[in-house]
Amino acid sequence: MSNRNQPLSFIEKVGYSGGDAAANFVFMTMVLFQTNFYTDVFGLSSGAAAAILLWPRLWDAIFDPIMGVLADRTETRWGKFRPWILWTTIPWVIVMVLAYTTPKGWSMGMMIAYAGITNTILMTLYSMNNMPYSALSAVMTGDLNERTKLNSYRFVAVNIAQFIVGGCTLPLVSKFARNHDRQYGWQMTMTLWAVLCLILFLVTFFTTRERIKPVPGPKSSPKQDFLDLLKNKPWMALVAYTIFNFAMLTYRGGAHYNFYHHFADKAAMFDFIARLGLTTPDLAPQPGVLEWLGYIAHGTRENLSTNVADVFNSIINMLGTATTIVFIILSASFSKKFGKKSVIFWGFALAGVNSFAYYWLTPTSTSAMVALAIVGSMLYAPTIAVAWAMYADAADYSEWQTGRRFTGMVFATIGFSLKSGLALGSAVFLWAMTGFWGYDTTAPNALNAIRGYHVSSSIGVGLLFLGGALAIATCTLNKKTTLVMAEELAERRSKH
Repeated sequence: MSNRNQPLSFIEKVGYSGGDAAANFVFMTMVLFQTNFYTDVFGLSSGAAAAILLWPRLWDAIFDPIMGVLADRTETRWGKFRPWILWTTIPWVIVMVLAYTTPKGWSMGMMIAYAGITNTILMTLYSMNNMPYSALSAVMTGDLNERTKLNSYRFVAVNIAQFIVGGCTLPLVSKFARNHDRQYGWQMTMTLWAVLCLILFLVTFFTTRERIKPVPGPKSSPKQDFLDLLKNKPWMALVAYTIFNFAMLTYRGGAHYNFYHHFADKAAMFDFIARLGLTTPDLAPQPGVLEWLGYIAHGTRENLSTNVADVFNSIINMLGTATTIVFIILSASFSKKFGKKSVIFWGFALAGVNSFAYYWLTPTSTSAMVALAIVGSMLYAPTIAVAWAMYADAADYSEWQTGRRFTGMVFATIGFSLKSGLALGSAVFLWAMTGFWGYDTTAPNALNAIRGYHVSSSIGVGLLFLGGALAIATCTLNKKTTLVMAEELAERRSKH
């Protein structure tokens, strides 16, 4: 068996998965909480927050192709992509904490500049780390099923990290904020996450190997690589799909945070978490892990604790993520049976319908909120690992067409669309809230704002899901084509 197509060991799969788990301590914090961190904690207006969220991510999107060129032309004893994970680890950890630190006594202009600079540097480091990391999967093995398995491991680890971020961030912020403020709570929580990132990045670097080398041939320029990439129609469809997908994530993150913190009835949420044994009328701290994590709401229904919405929102996040982990495990068998394209199309189409159902929820429909979150995760989960496997297939498609492999450029341009989607999702949410519902960050409980949270969490999110389904429908990289392509590429590589 060719070394390039050999099965990957359990250790290597788990080790590889740690790198994206680490990245998700930044990514999911950004998706779920960054919009509201800037408006509610850092103290920015909706317009300033939209700019801070938009421009650094757009710069990051532009930087991704540059990073792809650098990675493709990196030559070290560790390979092309692995060393970037090592080189960016320490700067990542430092800037991650600084980006969620709120300076004291600064003017608003200085605060905006600080937020813009730290967010831009963090997004740049994200590209320098995660673009090569993503491309690494395409050169660890040439076996299509092994790639899908590798990405399944990756996204199980990602969702464990997302489970931790979504389930523990807000309660920990509330816990650390006791006797301080939420600004201090955010700084301490992000310091904790940064230490975990340091460990996981080092594990990934030391446990993985690059096996696939480009077929010998004439060197090409970055311009030629990009011109050849424009002939790759499946890649173009994946770019459009990725923009819709990641715009949906940040748009939904901002919308759902406000949905649970301002639209949902706090007394109803208190009743829900009381049934789980997560409340106490005693105002004094209680012994145990749940108290340490900030999961105990102190007070009564008439005298509600300030962390009721944080706890309920975190339970929703954890249930959704736990469901996602289970269904990601099934993604390899789904894609093998139905094809990657079909899995993504139907997952997004049905998730869109599920999102529209949020429109009929009332503020007291806490059980229905939980049910829709779980169903939505069941539908979306299989598409996650499958999509990243399709990106590797798109790199194969370019090699199949041109005889040359430029994996870094493929993943860098996918990274461009990913970051563009992230930027647009957050900014469009704030622009829509301001333009259609007169959103004022100093009055988050205004009736017009609450109406906006409700519509955005249902109709807005649903339309983005349907946009992604339509985009992937135009992709010509179906099951039959990928099998033919894999066989022909394996034959070519065996000759070198």
